[in-house]
Amino acid sequence: MRSVIWKILQGAITPGVMSMDASNPLGPLATLIGTWEGDAGTDVAPADPDRKATATSRYRERMTFEPIGMVDNHEQKLCGLRYFTTAWRIGQADGFHQDTGYWLWDAEHGEVMRGFVVPRGVTILAGGKATVDAKELDLAAERGAAIYGISSNPFLDREFRTVRFTMKVRILGPDRFSYEQDTVLEIPGQATFHHTDVNTLQRVVG
Repeated sequence: MRSVIWKILQGAITPGVMSMDASNPLGPLATLIGTWEGDAGTDVAPADPDRKATATSRYRERMTFEPIGMVDNHEQKLCGLRYFTTAWRIGQADGFHQDTGYWLWDAEHGEVMRGFVVPRGVTILAGGKATVDAKELDLAAERGAAIYGISSNPFLDREFRTVRFTMKVRILGPDRFSYEQDTVLEIPGQATFHHTDVNTLQRVVG
């Protein structure tokens, strides 16, 4: 794993510039480098067309994480991964979900971030505190927040407004991790809806 990191980052770190372990500039994200698959996912979402009903789907998923090297925001130093996810309902050939973006690690402040776009017209920057060797990552974002926020297109903001997003990632070993995420929706005429996704993935390329 570290040899992969250094092929990308060699020469990018100046000793003494940042308070991070130079042997692991990605901190808790280092384990995620590679390609992962899982076929035990469960998605709970509003049904279509009856938004008052709930649709539960089992799905399989493929995630790829690639190091991007160092990112300098003046004195802030980040290290990150570019990622891409596709999910397919079990038994279907066409994907029903994609998202893409970046995972970022701020070693000095002990913060992990996931910034991503869903091609339905939603962008989210979620974040939370973590240690360099953390095996659990907790991230959150809120609609209207200036820090770690959510933005949606006009239709979704009106009909399926995302007001909160939370995610927990658990590193279960060198080649296995799980996640749970909750996208909290406001749908006109209904109580708050929790659109949830959970899955466990295994490394297939790394």
